[in-house]
Amino acid sequence: MPSRQTLAQIRAEVGDCQRCKLCSTRSSIVFGVGAEDAPLMFVGEAPGEQEDRRGEPFVGPAGELLDKMIEAMGWSRQSVYIANILMCRPPGNRNPQPDEVERCLPFLNAKIATIGPRIIVALGRPAANTLLGMDAPISSLRGRFHDRNGVRVMPTFHPAYLLREADKKREVWSDLKLVIAELARLGIAAPGAARG
Repeated sequence: MPSRQTLAQIRAEVGDCQRCKLCSTRSSIVFGVGAEDAPLMFVGEAPGEQEDRRGEPFVGPAGELLDKMIEAMGWSRQSVYIANILMCRPPGNRNPQPDEVERCLPFLNAKIATIGPRIIVALGRPAANTLLGMDAPISSLRGRFHDRNGVRVMPTFHPAYLLREADKKREVWSDLKLVIAELARLGIAAPGAARG
């Protein structure tokens, strides 16, 4: 069995990616950020305008909300890993198309293999459906764990959706509390939990 790649090796393999049509419209490749050995990973759909400009996932208003969600769980942006299904912004923030997902997914799979998270929080329907290989509304997927090759996946609403539908925050927090409890069951303490 080949040894696991490092994130730096995967990023080098991505290179100046020209594997799909998004290469002609993006400003930057948004690879992902966080700890290489994070037990907790967050996966969204695709970079937006601000992410495309800065080359980092979840840096706009939805990213600020995601940071607050992560901090409320006792973690930080540096102690988890944050990525998207796609590494390039679709024009006008349209949904990812199947051929784009097909070209990008092997790199996400490689990142997951390298990081080895125990739990992945899938943010929004496209991320959840891609990770789980299904087509179902997020409302029917959230609230319980799903298995993806031995990794627990918790689908929940995307932070951008919560900015429009603030009343759904309670449901997301209940999903995240299940994640906190499962990490505790696995013997994984949040880095922020030891301070109090």
